[in-house]
Amino acid sequence: MLDENQPTIDGLIVLDPRVFSDERGAFFESFNQAVFDKYTTRVQPFAFTQDNESVSHKNVLRGLHFQVPPMAQGKLVRVVKGAVLDVAVDLRKASKTYGQHFAIELSGTNKKQLWIPPGFAHGFLSLEDETIFSYKCTNYYSPEHERTLAWNDPQLNIAWKIDNPLISAKDNESMDFLTFDSPF
Repeated sequence: MLDENQPTIDGLIVLDPRVFSDERGAFFESFNQAVFDKYTTRVQPFAFTQDNESVSHKNVLRGLHFQVPPMAQGKLVRVVKGAVLDVAVDLRKASKTYGQHFAIELSGTNKKQLWIPPGFAHGFLSLEDETIFSYKCTNYYSPEHERTLAWNDPQLNIAWKIDNPLISAKDNESMDFLTFDSPF
């Protein structure tokens, strides 16, 4: 099901699965190809080739990552356990929202998912210890096609609400948005 509050950036979609709960616990479909296709095939159908999962401590920031063509990736992201502030940045030059971002809290409790098509940078800040983050990708990981934008780039003006997150050495050597020449 679509979440009632959809992003204003075209292409991004928030899915809000129906959860069935009772005294035993809960059940929900974490992915259904027919439902996904219903909302995402306006331009082209997407198929997933790889699933990834990360476990992060509180205040770990991963991103802003993307892969350039021909290995660009779309991602369907969700949190299995814990919570994140999830961010997608529009890198499509012809888009009226080029350089703008969308942020949403995803959690194991709210079960919301975010579809991020190719042409976006993606990152997240873990809000809880041992947060399990899962994403389905439309293309294989390709280190030579991977790029990273600075998480704290002033041009992007993302309100992460943290000054000193834990980041990787790779993410610490990211490029600035103003010097980035988008291939999208």
